This record gives sequence, structure tokens and C-alpha cells, in this order.
Amino acid sequence: MKKLLLLFSIVLFASCKKEDVQLPQTNASVTTELTDHSAVYMFFRAEENDTLVEVNTKNSISTTNWVFNIDKRLSLDLIIPEIKQLQAKKKQSSHTKEGAINVYSYADSIKKTLAFLPFTDVQYKYDDQFSKFFIKEHSDLYATYNNLTINFNKDNAITVDGNDVPREELVDFIKDFANFMSDGKMTIIHLNFDKRLTYGEYIQNKILAWQLTTDIIQLSSYEFVYDTERIPDCNCKL
Repeated sequence: MKKLLLLFSIVLFASCKKEDVQLPQTNASVTTELTDHSAVYMFFRAEENDTLVEVNTKNSISTTNWVFNIDKRLSLDLIIPEIKQLQAKKKQSSHTKEGAINVYSYADSIKKTLAFLPFTDVQYKYDDQFSKFFIKEHSDLYATYNNLTINFNKDNAITVDGNDVPREELVDFIKDFANFMSDGKMTIIHLNFDKRLTYGEYIQNKILAWQLTTDIIQLSSYEFVYDTERIPDCNCKL
């Protein structure tokens, strides 16, 4: 607990005394324990009716676990390209420690603590791709699974394989479907996010998706952050 409180104080100190990073809040903790870490900051900047992201990696050390402290107001189109570059930089570093992970930080509004969402294995497909087209193009890889495409659109509404599903019903809907359709197969959930969503909305949606996982339901390591105008030949409901 002391380690957690110390880390929370450091984040608050960085926010209040140096820079303002407004962390997302959710009502669940994926993990709250993390040692041997260093920080990456992404700050919100508003300049002349435009929003910018300012990235600070001065405190990041490649041999440690990286904690990404990202302002919840930033949109995905601003931060995902930066995250992809930093993922590649750390992976290519000759000093990266085996087993070191990357996590997003956020606040657990119920426990009133800092929490972490690991994303080390996430591979972002950015801008012009969407999972159901990706699955079709790589059908040999996914033929042995039940595949479900979940989309969080620009209004942060949810569709599953193009069908509207209320947010409060998503977990039960997916688990009931997986149990009914499993027939011995693993169900793979493919997540898609409109790039106009904020980082705060993204984290809340990721935590919701994390609650779907069971021994027969897993999340794909590929995540699709898309621009509707750049998806080729897409005239259908996503």
C-alpha cells in the first residue's frame, strides 16, 4: 500500500506542481501494484482553437516498466501515433529489460486509488483499418475462432458486428453469445475505436472490454483506431 500511495503522490505532484494531467476515472481496478517503473507524460495543450499533445519522456528509463500518464481530454488521433512510436522505441532499445511492461494509469473512483491497465502486447492498427475487414483478409488466422467485432463509434455508442448493444448490456450479451456459440471454440473480441474519442472514453471502454474476458473469451492483441473517411469501400454500418 505504501508503494501505491507513494506513486499516487508522485503523479499528483507532477500534476499540481509542474503540469496538469487529468487522469481518466473508472469504477474498477485491473491492477494496483507496480514496482520498478518510470513515467511517460502526455499533456493537453489548447492553442488558438486547436488541441495539441505535448509528450514528455524525460523520466522514462528503458529498463523499467513504463507508466503512461495521459490527459483524459486528448483525442485518440493525437495520442495513438505517439504511443506507437514509443512502443517501437522501447522495443528496439538494446537496454530494454526482459519482462518490462507498459501500462496506462487511471484513477479508480470507487477505491480512490491509482490503477494500471497493461497494454504491452497491444498492436495498434491506425487510421484506415477496421477489424472485420482485417479478419476477412486474414481468414486463415481466425478460422478456428468465434470472432466478434465490437465498435465504439464517434458518439461512444456500441455496436457488436454492426448491431446496436446498450452499454449496460454488453457484458451479459457477449458472455451469453460466447456460451451459446462456443462449440469448443475460443471467442476472440476485436476492439475498434473511432479516433475522435477521447482518451478518457477509451480507457473506460477498455475497462469494460476487460470485464468480458473469461476462459473462453479473450481480447485480440490488435486494436483498431480508425478514421471512417479512410476505411476503403466502407458504406456499411460499423
